[in-house]
Amino acid sequence: MSDVLEELVTLLSLEKIEENLFRGQSQDLGWGLVYGGQVLGQALSAAVKTVPKDRFVHSLHAYFLRPGDVSRPIVYDVDRIRDGGSFTTRRVVAIQKGRPIFNMSASFQIEEGGFTHQEEAPSAPDPLTLMTDQERVAKFSDQLPDFLRDQALAERPFELRPVDPIVDPVSPDERPPRSMHWLKTTGKLADDPSLHRFLLAYASDFSFLTTSLRPHGVTWLTPGMQVASIDHAMWFHRPFRVDDWLLHDIESPSAAGARGFVRGNIYDADGHLVASTAQEGLIRMHDEK
Repeated sequence: MSDVLEELVTLLSLEKIEENLFRGQSQDLGWGLVYGGQVLGQALSAAVKTVPKDRFVHSLHAYFLRPGDVSRPIVYDVDRIRDGGSFTTRRVVAIQKGRPIFNMSASFQIEEGGFTHQEEAPSAPDPLTLMTDQERVAKFSDQLPDFLRDQALAERPFELRPVDPIVDPVSPDERPPRSMHWLKTTGKLADDPSLHRFLLAYASDFSFLTTSLRPHGVTWLTPGMQVASIDHAMWFHRPFRVDDWLLHDIESPSAAGARGFVRGNIYDADGHLVASTAQEGLIRMHDEK
């Protein structure tokens, strides 16, 4: 396991400070605010610590309430709402400076059999034939501010290989509201299904809301562009490993009212639909001045 992946696993593991109370540190990815996927992954990790080991998360629904401060830890308060015969429900509130910055409801279920069907996986190139995100960014890194360039080219815990990337994010062309990328961790992980789930929750926010910008010829790097997650939902359908290749197929059916909406399906390399995602977020264009 690489050092950066080990650091991420540690970041998501959390410190127990009281019954149902956990504390997590924050990671600065270069823009001074806590990355939304970090709060998702840590909140799910906190909930998992209060759930019987034979139950696994099958859905989560979350709201981002305030920006997170990367210089301060985050406290996660878990409410044990329900423990039923088959399902367990938890509510998690993430707190900084005495105020909630995020809340999430998550449902867990024992393993059960039943009817099975799924949407067919889309056609996509082999991930090893595609450029990594760092290789792609390196081509225009001289146009980025120093702090962004360093972060963009740094070693990462996840390998990301976009299928149809924007050629130049600084001066983008208009594209249909659709994107796909392969992802996996940069090293092997323990055989812990919960670990793989909250790592996928962390990674599910990669290049997600920005898909709604594609038809408008802008990216989050466009001067005056404000992009921020409002809510995030995720459903886990089948077992998977996040240290094997997964394909996130994303579409944006609507943008209106300074908000973009995206939804996606995540498939393993054999075409099994392992998870589904949805998010709405702020996509607001300010006057460049």
